[in-house]
Amino acid sequence: MLFISYNSLKKWVCVAGCALILAGSVLFANAETETYVVDGAHSSVEFRVKHFFSKVSGRFKTFEGAIVADREALEKSEIKATVDTGSVDTNQADRDKHLRAGDFFDAEKHPKMTFQSKSWKRVKDNEYEVTGDFTLRGVTKPVVLSLKSLGFGPGMKGAQLSGWEARTTIKRSDFGMTSGTPAVGDEVEIEINIEAKKQ
Repeated sequence: MLFISYNSLKKWVCVAGCALILAGSVLFANAETETYVVDGAHSSVEFRVKHFFSKVSGRFKTFEGAIVADREALEKSEIKATVDTGSVDTNQADRDKHLRAGDFFDAEKHPKMTFQSKSWKRVKDNEYEVTGDFTLRGVTKPVVLSLKSLGFGPGMKGAQLSGWEARTTIKRSDFGMTSGTPAVGDEVEIEINIEAKKQ
């Protein structure tokens, strides 16, 4: 019969436990992430909405965001973004003034809209469905972005860059924005193109 003393067993458990902790530490150290901050000069946040039988395009001139990327497993990454609603620009001053007012973005009361990712699902190579919380006019709803990673690599003056594009469609009525219906469509197509710089 194999006999193991209490002291020997206690020592073995201690050694095994330390080994597991050390292995976990090594794995954690290898799971490195990189933070990339959006370069507004080389990025865009645009939208399209139906007006009667055609579509009107616009953009937001002021926005910021960051991607915390795990390049070995992008589905473990995170996105956080903020857009200034008052920076809406449809190339028509009177319309932009109306969009900033209470009928639409109510920019004075709700100056920011935000997106915070919650989960990433890989669809195919470099393409993901990113689900997150989107907040507009004080209302938060889940939104799914169709996101594509365009790559990572060197830029000018030693900068390390990443490129991304994303699309989604929301219903503005979900966020209490119903003015102009039915002349102005409910569905808003959003397209985002991002160049981000590693910090």
